[in-house]
Amino acid sequence: MTDQSRNLIIAVVLGIIIVFGSQYLFAPGRQQKPPPAEETLAGMPAETAPAPEAFVPVTREEALAPGQRIPIESPALQGSINLTGARIDDVQLRRYHLSPDPESPEITLLWPSGTRDAFFAEFGWLAQDAAVKLPDSSSVWQADGKRLTPEAPLTLTWDNEEGLRFSQTFNVDNDYLFTVTRRVENHGFSGVSLWPYGLISRVGEGDPIELKFSGYLVHIGAAGVIEGTLEEIDYDDLREDGRQSFETTGGWAGFTDKYWLVALAPDQAENVEVSFSATKRGESNKYQVDMRGSAQSLAPGGKIEVTEYLLAGAKKVTLFDDYEEIYGISNLDGLVFKFLWFMAKPLFYALNFFHELWGNFGLAILSLTVCVRLLLFPLANKSYTAMSKMKQLGPQVTKLRERHKDDKSRLNQEMMALYKREKVNPMAGCLPILLQIPVFFALYSVLFVSIDMRHAPFFGWIRDLSAPDPYSVFNLFGLIPIDLPQFLMIGPWPLMMGFTMWLQFKLNPTPPEPIQAKIMMFLPIIFTFILASFPAGLVIYWTWNNCLSIAQQWIIMRRMGVKIGTGGKT
Repeated sequence: MTDQSRNLIIAVVLGIIIVFGSQYLFAPGRQQKPPPAEETLAGMPAETAPAPEAFVPVTREEALAPGQRIPIESPALQGSINLTGARIDDVQLRRYHLSPDPESPEITLLWPSGTRDAFFAEFGWLAQDAAVKLPDSSSVWQADGKRLTPEAPLTLTWDNEEGLRFSQTFNVDNDYLFTVTRRVENHGFSGVSLWPYGLISRVGEGDPIELKFSGYLVHIGAAGVIEGTLEEIDYDDLREDGRQSFETTGGWAGFTDKYWLVALAPDQAENVEVSFSATKRGESNKYQVDMRGSAQSLAPGGKIEVTEYLLAGAKKVTLFDDYEEIYGISNLDGLVFKFLWFMAKPLFYALNFFHELWGNFGLAILSLTVCVRLLLFPLANKSYTAMSKMKQLGPQVTKLRERHKDDKSRLNQEMMALYKREKVNPMAGCLPILLQIPVFFALYSVLFVSIDMRHAPFFGWIRDLSAPDPYSVFNLFGLIPIDLPQFLMIGPWPLMMGFTMWLQFKLNPTPPEPIQAKIMMFLPIIFTFILASFPAGLVIYWTWNNCLSIAQQWIIMRRMGVKIGTGGKT
């Protein structure tokens, strides 16, 4: 094995150790789970699970037709609140669509009960005395307005006709946060103790395609911050382990998809009990997150009030930062940056800065690549200088191999003496690869998970930087109308990446052994097929990085008088 090949292998292995080892050393807020709360939630409302043969889901249109509803209208959301049960069960995201086509349907996040993908939030009260009449999922509330907008809050009221009057005031901001302020007035003659609760109920696990990616890069399932620690529970674990309950001060809890989040958050100074559970609903699985506050004593003539928050929308990092600053709801961005988070988050903010500057995330990626190259320029310069010296020594190394081909020990001694005499470090060539590996994977994490990259266009045929290059050389870039298997979807950008990688290898010292030389020449082809399925933004980054590396290495070789492609002096 040549020194160059050995260095490449060592660099890749060390890079992998750095990438994966760093997750254990620097993982944010991943601590041992706290013990479950001693007291579990009792009497929390839950839909009765019908027998499989009894449940027949209705369409979304059928579920939205009956009953009274109050429209929700904001710059980011549209939908409605169901006056029966006071549920937020109809939310669509106006800023996001199913495809890059702006005319395609908007993302539907919340669905009414009874539909196949039921997904809704509900707020209510519990009482120790079972005789106290409380509002439930069948209670019809009265509204004081015609719609809920950021400028016009909506208050719903319900009277139990036994002295207790309940109200819920909903506020929605310009993005994805609902503020729910609930009050109970006691006009009766006896006191009562009440516990406020909120719940999120979901049927199914969301998009089955996205669910396949749940793991190291992104979590899809139940999640919450318990005593400052981000806890993530897979749907499989929730079904197998049963109900899990925790006590916490502040925090939040809900369900997360790849790009979307629906979560409840109390006042961050309040003590609450959070529970995650799973049951069967027909042939589907039903999941629920409950959040119960502390007991509230309500004397005759008195009033109690609690405030909670419902976040229903996109996992947008800059917005999460605002919610943490304003409301103290922390660790929301932990759902976005999981893999190499300590590198991914700065890369995201750098991309966001360049996007605001250029108005195009593709140009932002190119600008970020230049910054990374400038940051690593001194080390890369030393590395390419060492590689150029290695290339100059190519003829001498070949002679040594021929002279001592039967004595490996003597060959190693002579080569080390040559390197020492010429002041060449054979390991210096590993640095560019070693340093680029974590940057590459951190950027992959940003492109794969960040909502800002979803459907972000570049130029020409690249309409979504988070998706692979849509064209293929095997159908003449779409001119021949045939469906190709995924491994043959080799578009223009992967081809350019492979070509620039081949040019890089041509500048490097050529392995004297024919077999290894052929292997090195096949690597660009192999990487072309592998990276063809990666996000186009990542392939653009790698291609542009290769171009900058080629330019830097070519200048150094010209300055040192190295003849390109031969390993000799000019």
